Amino acid sequence: MSRNRRGRHAAWGVLLALVSVTLFTHAERKPPPRTEGKGGQARQWGSFDTPFAADSPWNSRPVDPVFSDASVPAAKYAPAIESGKWSTGVFHALPGKGGPVTVHGPPDKPGPWRADDRTFGNIVLPRWPEDVKPASGSDGHAEIVDTATGIVHSFWKLRAEQGKWIADQYAWTSLGGSGWGDPAHTIQGARAAGVSAIGGLIRTQEVNDAQALYRHALSMSLPTTALAPAPAYVYPATSADKEAKAVNTGRIPEGALLMLPAAFDTATIDDARIRKIAETLKVYGAYVVDRNGSTGFVIYSEIDSGLELHGRVWNAQAVADLEKIRVALRQVTGARQWVDGDGKVVKRKPRANLLSMRGPWTATAGQAKASFDSWSQSLVLEGASGGAVVTKTFADDVTEVSWAKPAPGDRYRIECRATGGATCRLQMRKADAGDNVVDSGDLADKETAQFAWPAGKVSVSLTARASSPSATVRMLLTRQ
Repeated sequence: MSRNRRGRHAAWGVLLALVSVTLFTHAERKPPPRTEGKGGQARQWGSFDTPFAADSPWNSRPVDPVFSDASVPAAKYAPAIESGKWSTGVFHALPGKGGPVTVHGPPDKPGPWRADDRTFGNIVLPRWPEDVKPASGSDGHAEIVDTATGIVHSFWKLRAEQGKWIADQYAWTSLGGSGWGDPAHTIQGARAAGVSAIGGLIRTQEVNDAQALYRHALSMSLPTTALAPAPAYVYPATSADKEAKAVNTGRIPEGALLMLPAAFDTATIDDARIRKIAETLKVYGAYVVDRNGSTGFVIYSEIDSGLELHGRVWNAQAVADLEKIRVALRQVTGARQWVDGDGKVVKRKPRANLLSMRGPWTATAGQAKASFDSWSQSLVLEGASGGAVVTKTFADDVTEVSWAKPAPGDRYRIECRATGGATCRLQMRKADAGDNVVDSGDLADKETAQFAWPAGKVSVSLTARASSPSATVRMLLTRQ
């Protein structure tokens, strides 16, 4: 089950509460390139039917995977394929169809919990499909894909009440991106691993497409008896259920890729629908993205996709087939190489930005209204005058993502991206000394500085300067 991150970041909601925010007013994007898939079918990466980039972990596969001995233990309930109330629907927001809609929060909140902003605020989407129908289970998942802006909007506990749309949590991810969070934008969907529920989802049009397998990794949840308490997540996940350390007793972290070994004989799977899943698990695998109640494993299919294993009569053969898969699944710990959806060799873990521009920011000179724009991942400075200066100091590490934390001695690069003549600056101080050990100086747009990460405890501060009435600032910190 998905988990609201409010308990983890409640302080941000007090500091930065918003009443209403209108998103996604930027220019519409060009459609992504089309590529040819198996069977002569054109594949358009980053599209409604084929989300995310070709090199996304969802669309990539390992060559000669290496397995650990960690397996999925038996649970109270048999493994399942979920295509009903605990899965999600996917809805297409098309230009000219459906106007803007405001999504409100529960009665006691000024809006849904905006996972990236770490605050509460109403969400105004420019296009709202007329057929939106959230999952009927308590998680209330719904994924709205706006192909004009290239955004997947993810809602948790979405429902219609008294003529209003209400949700407890909102997050977004890029339709043409990796489909996973990054060290700066950690929560990009309503799944516990920080991902959109569309990631790995078996789509309706795929179920009966005459293909031997699904041409992407699948999404899977495990019970607490299978999930690891620490680390609770690994790359590419950027988050896990906040109760993981207290309730998990297994060995498999969220973000782990589970696969069937090459020697697994799919001919022993009697049900053709499950055999197709087994073939997929041998080639692409399934990523663990969430926690379920007490089910051996759950693989997710789009609501009403037709992938319903049990009709009026319990399908004992299907359950037996799923149990064969559960017993054989193993966690992937490495591979000789990784190949993307176009068959090109790709890096498993590309460079990623470590810095978020979300607040709080403190004005130290002049005047300016500082706000965080999640869509552009930028600090927006409005009404700047008198050489406005705002600063942000990280109370702990620059990122909360465990696998991305800076390592002493490694080389890093800071880049400034700014408009309106604004400048950026990064400074680092030793915890036990007052002098800066790293100082990038004021950087203008597209200027960079490089440095080695110092040893020991350091304090990291960001500074933005602006004198024009409107300016934006984004700082990118990447490992070299």
